Amino acid sequence: MTAPADRAPLIALISATTAAIAPATAGLSRGFPEADVWNLVDDRLLAEADAHGGLTPELSARMTRLIDHALAEGADGVLLTCSMYGPAAHAYPKADGPVLAADDGAFDAVLHGGFDRVLVAGSLESATRDATRRLSAAADSVSVPLEIDEVVARPATFVATVAAADRTARPDAILLAQYSLAPFADKLTAATGGRPVLTGPDSAAAMLRASIEAARSRP
Repeated sequence: MTAPADRAPLIALISATTAAIAPATAGLSRGFPEADVWNLVDDRLLAEADAHGGLTPELSARMTRLIDHALAEGADGVLLTCSMYGPAAHAYPKADGPVLAADDGAFDAVLHGGFDRVLVAGSLESATRDATRRLSAAADSVSVPLEIDEVVARPATFVATVAAADRTARPDAILLAQYSLAPFADKLTAATGGRPVLTGPDSAAAMLRASIEAARSRP
């Protein structure tokens, strides 16, 4: 049910690790400051997925129950902060409010931003490759031609390493592969002469805000 316009929107963040909470909350504070944030954490989701070799039907069902709970208790929007569980968001039945996977907002910004070439930057090879794979699949699904380069850099030298890769690849934008890297965005923009840097938390906040404001404006 859409919340009354005089109540602050309630956004439920469903996380598999507490490390995702701070960047997701910071993104909302920048892009959707009037929203209230509600954190739901199941810190066994990643460990059990690792133990079973990835996302299983049982774990997907468990995430679906968490989304059910968030919406039943009044959340106007839901953001899953773990990219591994994105398929559970995409498979969720249509709800009154948005239910977003971690990178939905960032991928949407890439695919509708008029970019021809994007540099995906991460601090973990596995996360960087996974983000590249999923972004490529998303581009193919909507027939958007997109060239994707990758760079993996340690946090201690992240800005310098990514800026060097930017000078070589000359992308139209940089996409950060992990929520934890969002604090580097402003420094990267400065180090690359104003290159757009897209982050999962900020793009998700923008998508949640647009969706909820549109719903509230409908008669």
